[in-house]
Amino acid sequence: MVYRDEILIETSGHRNMHEITKRVEAIAMRSGIAAGLVHIFNLGSTGVVGTIEYEPGLEQDLPEMLDRLIPPSLDYGHERAWSDGNGHSHLQATMMGPEITVPLEQGRLVLGTWQQIFHLEADIKPRSRRIIVTVIGE
Repeated sequence: MVYRDEILIETSGHRNMHEITKRVEAIAMRSGIAAGLVHIFNLGSTGVVGTIEYEPGLEQDLPEMLDRLIPPSLDYGHERAWSDGNGHSHLQATMMGPEITVPLEQGRLVLGTWQQIFHLEADIKPRSRRIIVTVIGE
């Protein structure tokens, strides 16, 4: 059985994070699927989906680390081609990834005690994001 729904998020731009665990869990519950997998996918090339201990320190640390590893710069090929200021956004999102898959048991997400699902905006401007949640199982 397959069930699909989506989460809509309005971001404020670069570094903006949202905790979406409860919203994903609600979709899994609505699916009626007891055992399987939940796939969470960000539509777009500058958004990230992952897991983290969602707390204020890490909510600040993760985007700061990404900016240290892949800083804003006009030297990226994307900037030379498009001059839109978000070459680093594409690279950060590619490095982190647009998707995760979480096991589902007894209709509940199988996550660690301090593990939550988040969305991170890597683009430089506010975005309306669609996150597709697909529940597969029985």
